[in-house]
Parts: sequence; structure tokens; C-alpha cells
Amino acid sequence: MNSLLYIIAVILVIGWALGFFLYSAGGIIHVLLVIAVIALLLGLIRRPTAL
Repeated sequence: MNSLLYIIAVILVIGWALGFFLYSAGGIIHVLLVIAVIALLLGLIRRPTAL
């Protein structure tokens, strides 16, 4: 499940970067960035720590 979150986050960040630099799509692109950051944070929070 964690790898799925990372894949989704990477796809969303790439989509945001392409939209931000190539197109002028407005607020939708920034929503993609926020969703990607949330997915990364959830992945980091849910990952078991090896101490």
C-alpha cells in the first residue's frame, strides 16, 4: 500500500510540474500538488519505523 501512495504522489507531482510550466491550468494544478504532498505525508506517517 505504501508503494502505491508513492506512485500516486510521483504521478501527481509530475502532472503538477508539467501543468505549472507548460500550461496555464489555474487552481487544478495546485490541487494536484496538495494531494501529492498529502499522499507523501500519509506514506511517511504510516511507514513502520525500524529502531
